[in-house]
Amino acid sequence: MEYANAAKFLRSYNKIESQLKMLYSMKPTQNFTDLVKRCTDLNITVRRYENELVDYGKLRNAIVHHTGERELFIANPSDDVVENIEYIERQLCDPPAVTEAFKVKKTSIVYADKPLLTAVQTFAESEKKTLVVYDHGTMKGVLNSYYVFRLIAERAAAGEDVTAYLRETKCGEVLSDALLDRYCLMDKTATVFDVFAAFERRKDIYAVIVTENGKIGEKVLLLLTPSDFPVINRYLETFNAKAY
Repeated sequence: MEYANAAKFLRSYNKIESQLKMLYSMKPTQNFTDLVKRCTDLNITVRRYENELVDYGKLRNAIVHHTGERELFIANPSDDVVENIEYIERQLCDPPAVTEAFKVKKTSIVYADKPLLTAVQTFAESEKKTLVVYDHGTMKGVLNSYYVFRLIAERAAAGEDVTAYLRETKCGEVLSDALLDRYCLMDKTATVFDVFAAFERRKDIYAVIVTENGKIGEKVLLLLTPSDFPVINRYLETFNAKAY
């Protein structure tokens, strides 16, 4: 009897098990089912495929027989099972980078030395809620439309000349660390699952900003909001030719 599928299954299973052990920093003897359950809080892929992984842990024990130091195959899983565990392995061990899903995505920007009126006009023209503020070619901070509206409302309520405020105040002068805290910075190695997890973990963030090293002062590669999820899902539907 040919055991090609069993060999493929075991290869993917071992890679998944090694990845989970690294993720949770567990002992080599850690039970696979327990390992999966412990990792569900740490990884969105494990959480989504928890039931399948637990079943595959049981299946692994059913198809492999230990004889001394050797492992002998005593059963052969179906093609569908092998394809599915290989797919989960790729998602877990080699997930697609978010920069692959969004190779071209324009980010709306404004310059720190420009009047705040420029930001208001850019909000209107771009219909974006966030503008990246650049100073000498690098990100200095962000402006959010709601934040700018609040600044305008405060001046109007105080009886100030709002037009003069918008013309005379520079974008860089109103940057706020508290506002920046509502954004999550990630480096260019971030995966699409990292982005999902960031929004899932922090319900209050406005967007994920991707730079070279995930730091302020670098050029922005991507700015992603929950409205980008459909694009990510479409990308994942074609990733490895399997529906997400």
